[in-house]
Amino acid sequence: MAQFETHSSAPRVTVWDLGVRLFHWSLVSMVVLTYLFDEPRKLHRGMGYVVIILIAFRLIWGFVGGKHARFADFIPSPARLFGYLRDMLRGREARYLGHNPAGAAMIVLLLCTLSAIGATGYMMGMDAYFGKDWVENTHKILVNFLIVFVAGHVGGVIFSSWRHRENLVKAMVTGHKERHD
Repeated sequence: MAQFETHSSAPRVTVWDLGVRLFHWSLVSMVVLTYLFDEPRKLHRGMGYVVIILIAFRLIWGFVGGKHARFADFIPSPARLFGYLRDMLRGREARYLGHNPAGAAMIVLLLCTLSAIGATGYMMGMDAYFGKDWVENTHKILVNFLIVFVAGHVGGVIFSSWRHRENLVKAMVTGHKERHD
């Protein structure tokens, strides 16, 4: 992704704190591994529990973490989201130091979808729901939606990196972005 690098002398600022970065990359790893290892069931289930724990951590971190980790900093109103999407279609969307409104909406969508996947996965192991086709089918459908949403997330990161000439993947690894005032 070197073509997204900027070589300006703009000051660098920490945007993504360690909690956000560890959560993000741990979640990516666990989701990929959980998807790849449907068997043995015990391993799949254990990694699913780790995903649930990570989501619980992120929900807490959304209230106590650093400035750009806090939900109050980035969750947009519908008007702000649609205004951003309109500006994006016109090629004049603003650059955000933290999450842009579309990225923030995607985060909410991903967290909700992963939570529902975790809930249905947990339900499959409960006596009350064990062997119920609708629970397993819902779990599988949610996983398919997750794949589409992840593709949209990755596409958005690539698009935004290109549009604003910054490497967002590198920023999520290092935690730093260039400040453009």
